[in-house]
Amino acid sequence: MAERVRLINVEEWEPKTLIGRKVKAGEITSLEEIKRLGKPILEPEIIDALFPSLEAETLEVRTTQRVTDSGKRMKFRVVKVIGDRRGHVGLGVGKSEELKPAMDYAIRNAKKNMTTVRLGCGSWECQCSYNHSIPFKVVGKEGSTVVTLMPAPRGLGLAANDIVKKVLSLAGVSDVWSTTVGGGRNIWNTASATLKAIEKLNTFKE
Repeated sequence: MAERVRLINVEEWEPKTLIGRKVKAGEITSLEEIKRLGKPILEPEIIDALFPSLEAETLEVRTTQRVTDSGKRMKFRVVKVIGDRRGHVGLGVGKSEELKPAMDYAIRNAKKNMTTVRLGCGSWECQCSYNHSIPFKVVGKEGSTVVTLMPAPRGLGLAANDIVKKVLSLAGVSDVWSTTVGGGRNIWNTASATLKAIEKLNTFKE
């Protein structure tokens, strides 16, 4: 179940980057402006300032072990997806010897990887004017996992596996056809391939 993302107090935030300073000063008011500048988001506080209401879903929590001179060391590995359900989504992974810090790192990294989702209605069965689906078919690949997203008519819902559903739902996509081929049980690869497919929506200009 989605949970609210805890945000920082923007008033107390002291930006360290040019983009951060412009966001706090109100010179930049959207993620789209940052993307047009081609600058990376190095401060997660930038997302806190731009999006006062974010939700998060935990996609995976598992432990990893590494053998060192002092013995076996266990770490938690957490994969999180965040979004505003209005066309913006991010994916992050965090690792730590304790669960809570691992979750916090995953959220911070997801904020740094936020992207814009181009919504629309590209379904020939629908052809409405609502931004409920995606404008055209896209394919994303991560490792051996390939995720294909296709426009769907209004009211269909998300015809996809659970991981793809969670990413698309937080991105604000209501209806889509989806297929996943190869490595479907690898949660990170599936989520990452979905995000890469989403990002391809922004590479085509009308």
